[in-house]
Amino acid sequence: MTVTLALLLAQAALQSPAAPVVDPPATQEETGQETAAGRLGNAQQGGGDIVVTARRRSETVQQVPIAISVIGGQALADTGAYNVNRLTQLQPSLQFYSTNPRNSAANIRGLGAPFGLTNDGIEQGVGIYVDQVYYSRIASATFDFTDTERIEILRGPQGTLYGKNTTAGAINITTRKPSFTPEARVELTAGNYDFVQAKASASGPLVDDKLAARLSASVTRRRGTVYNVASGEYVNAQDNQSIRGQLYWHATDTLDLTLSGDYNHQDPDCCAQYYVRTGATQRPLTRQYAALVAAFGYAPPSTDAFDRVTDLDTPLRARQELGGVSLVGELDLGSASLTSVSAWRFWDWKPSNDRDFIGLPITTVSANPSQQRQVSQELRIASNGRHTLDYVAGLFYFHQTIDTQGLQVQGSAASRWLLNPPAGGCTPASTANACNPAVLNGLTSRNTIGFSNTSAAAFGKVTWHVSDRLSIAPGLRVNYDKKKGDYLSLVTTGSGATLDCSATAQGASSVTRDRCGVLAPQSYQPDFDDWNVSGDVTLAYDLSDDHHFYATYARSYKSGGINLSGLPLGSDNLPLLTTATVKPETVNHYELGFKNQFLDRRATVNIAAFWTDIFDYQATVTNSQLSVLRGYLANAGHVRTRGVEIDSAFRPTSRLNVYANAAYTDAKYQRFTDAPCPPELSGGTALPIVNGQVVGTPAAAGTPGNSLPFCNISGQRIPGVSKWAFSYGAEYGVPTNFGGADGNFYLGYDGSYRSNFSSNPSESIYTQVNGYSISNVRVGYREGSRLNVFGWVRNVFDQDYFELLATQSGNTGLVVGQPGDPRTYGLTFSASF
Repeated sequence: MTVTLALLLAQAALQSPAAPVVDPPATQEETGQETAAGRLGNAQQGGGDIVVTARRRSETVQQVPIAISVIGGQALADTGAYNVNRLTQLQPSLQFYSTNPRNSAANIRGLGAPFGLTNDGIEQGVGIYVDQVYYSRIASATFDFTDTERIEILRGPQGTLYGKNTTAGAINITTRKPSFTPEARVELTAGNYDFVQAKASASGPLVDDKLAARLSASVTRRRGTVYNVASGEYVNAQDNQSIRGQLYWHATDTLDLTLSGDYNHQDPDCCAQYYVRTGATQRPLTRQYAALVAAFGYAPPSTDAFDRVTDLDTPLRARQELGGVSLVGELDLGSASLTSVSAWRFWDWKPSNDRDFIGLPITTVSANPSQQRQVSQELRIASNGRHTLDYVAGLFYFHQTIDTQGLQVQGSAASRWLLNPPAGGCTPASTANACNPAVLNGLTSRNTIGFSNTSAAAFGKVTWHVSDRLSIAPGLRVNYDKKKGDYLSLVTTGSGATLDCSATAQGASSVTRDRCGVLAPQSYQPDFDDWNVSGDVTLAYDLSDDHHFYATYARSYKSGGINLSGLPLGSDNLPLLTTATVKPETVNHYELGFKNQFLDRRATVNIAAFWTDIFDYQATVTNSQLSVLRGYLANAGHVRTRGVEIDSAFRPTSRLNVYANAAYTDAKYQRFTDAPCPPELSGGTALPIVNGQVVGTPAAAGTPGNSLPFCNISGQRIPGVSKWAFSYGAEYGVPTNFGGADGNFYLGYDGSYRSNFSSNPSESIYTQVNGYSISNVRVGYREGSRLNVFGWVRNVFDQDYFELLATQSGNTGLVVGQPGDPRTYGLTFSASF
């Protein structure tokens, strides 16, 4: 940052006086004229009056030839969308899945991150940027938005405009800037489930016209929605605190510097997945769930997940700390602007999970604490105003390190649960390993994992205005990525002895063989580095001032990666080193878009159609080890996603605003011939028949007595993607002069729908998440941006739905899930001074 500051000050001192630059139009929030449609958070709030920086230049949203959705800060408050997960109910093309902050994924149009458990060794396809700083950890998306001005959601590859390559899209968050006019904001919310949220910010000058500051803070707390009968406590709670400070220095007439710092802390009792249903596998009956629980005389506290009770016997914790500092310098060179973004960030993760998902001591400890640090530097130059040739060009450097200390401990029930029992079952006289708790009790894996990731790029985009209405914009990116890892897993027995899984040791002892089949020591050092060149071209044509067309082709790459969650084992219980790295993804993307406004801009209808082919798609598949529920990475040959999106907003009268957004997404594996088989095929050599249809396709014949080695799932849906998704809503206001002040009473509704989706890496009849719809209402009184008081109800009809489903490690046939929030209600008060 010192280098950046010195560079910018030197350039400011040397440059000649700048030519006059026309200020961009103010946003509706800045002018206090934000419409109700804007507050509702529709995709194009306020149409052409909204200024965005999606292309790293200030432009109006309707003129940007990109599929983009914009949500203002007021809309976030009104709709209760205070984190990325809540945004999915407003933006149909955005999906966000999380079993805990570390195991989170953001996808746009079905792409971005493999569905399933997180693997640190790969990139995100959806970039998250806060005030131009790239956040490498998706966990940052689980925190509350604090003092937010707007959020831009960009759909499709953005690699020629952003520092970090983003093959699926970007979430661009802009916070409110320090102001030379003193101001303060406060927002207080209380609701059921002991929900309390408080947000506050203040800004003003420290030195008139030279130095201004802003300080903002947020606190969110809510007791859990699931009762744990084992601990007597509610789990899946919320407990977030954050603080953010900014200093804005108007150093000279041409140089502005903004220094920002933030700290976020989260420590809830979270995150529980628990019993949903069971399904038959092809394992022997003695190795399936019904027989296993009968052997222990065990039953879950409820077999209806929406009773919201569990008996998890391992403490749950999702503690994380995240923060950093950044320095953004903006230098006006007259015909162009130079921007420097320097940042350092950290993320510390301290979890505790119950990875057997039931109240038996099978896995008593499962945790992967980790510490991440990142530094980034971006330098961009962009033309000012509109010329025959406009341009953006930049350099980007990023370095990240992650250190992880994994720990897994098996309990006294592990032997019977995970090992094959004798034909007659366990009797007092049985000497079988499955009948001896000491075989696996205390078996412990300690994993030391190191990761280093370096990325550098040069990127740029030129817009040639062929005429007043026609423009052509080619872009190019040159990228270098290097990833190095170190994975060491040491396994000890209950007596503390180091486990030896060599062929000699396994041949000498059946106990050793069984232990190695559950937790085997591993050591490997994966390494990946590669250069790639990507690019895009966009043709845009303005049919009129209110009707715009664009066509885009993009050739993009997602960097290759390394597996850092342990490798699958071969028949000798040794890691398969060929799976240590995954190849880069190659993306061909095609898109057509139409942006339209009608009826004196009281109606906005935008349409985008896209077709994306991804080769060597990075997919999460399931490890075959009995007791480890972890994903490793593999390349699927070809994935295709295609679809149509419609974003619309209408203002029929001055009192009524309506919005409706829709997304149709057809995302499939076009070629994935060596995928893991779904859980219903576990342990067998024959394919099951369900409703008269054979489930799955064997890619290779299994040998007698052995499981199917893998399945051909070409033509199946990729997980986590709903084919249909909608968001819709309206707000009706009645103007009034209440207490001598102009305001309005209003009634608002926001609804969303998602069709069913697969919740397993290979589509399974047991893990289909049914489609669901959510309705939210609010009623209140508002005086512009000065005062807003409203009551709200979310999930009005108390819809029962799952955010995701998963299978238990060991493929016993148990399916666990994470229910969505039940009906919640409360009251919000906000005021600006």
